[in-house]
Amino acid sequence: MRRIFIAGGSGACTRQTSMAPMAGWGQVLHLFTPGAEVVNAARAGASSRSFWERGRLAWILENIAPGDLLLVSFGHNDMRAEDGRFSAPFSDFQFYLKKYISGARSRGAHPVLVPGVERRVFDAFGNMRRSLGVYPQAVRELAQATSVPLVDLHDFTCSWWEQLGSEESKNVFLYLRPGEHPNYPEGVEDNSHVRPHGALECARFVAREMYAQGLLLPECFRNLDAHIPEQEVTWLPDDVFEHLTKSRVSEVVR
Repeated sequence: MRRIFIAGGSGACTRQTSMAPMAGWGQVLHLFTPGAEVVNAARAGASSRSFWERGRLAWILENIAPGDLLLVSFGHNDMRAEDGRFSAPFSDFQFYLKKYISGARSRGAHPVLVPGVERRVFDAFGNMRRSLGVYPQAVRELAQATSVPLVDLHDFTCSWWEQLGSEESKNVFLYLRPGEHPNYPEGVEDNSHVRPHGALECARFVAREMYAQGLLLPECFRNLDAHIPEQEVTWLPDDVFEHLTKSRVSEVVR
């Protein structure tokens, strides 16, 4: 069975039960690719630099095999100039991404670059801002320069948020009223992380692009137009999540 490894930050990572209904697209990708095994190594707060420095890329490369895919999705935390996760877009950021590309290729696996989910940021006039700056463009240019497949999740989400508009897009993100969910008794307004509907549609887009680009055999995919109930989304028990967070081990979804 082919495997799909995911290296990335919070947009892709699997969340624990105590953070539901927050969800990442990597958490639900297996619902669209039942003929492949998803190994979600994405971690909240990770940048391309910190993921490598903490040995998580090394763990992937120890376990990845010829024919497997490595989806690489960073940028949100690379732009944080105030701490050690920072990497400049057209220098260090691309330098670190090349480690993922060369590492996968050296093991006969196939790297795929995935510019991440755009944040929900609108101005007073209802115009959506591109909060990730030039980081997605740095990914696009690197994909072209290295002949790596590109799944442009950033472009997809920009178009989606613009279509929804400032108010309706709140229904995709983690916006909850006080008392609406026991995990957020005081309510929450989060413009960076999505709920199950957002995670499912982002994962559906990733699966569609993998199918269209022939990155996996057609039999690996389910009907990509099929409705998937949000009840099929699951979260990791908190004790399991804590163990995975402290180790280099990743969640495996069959």
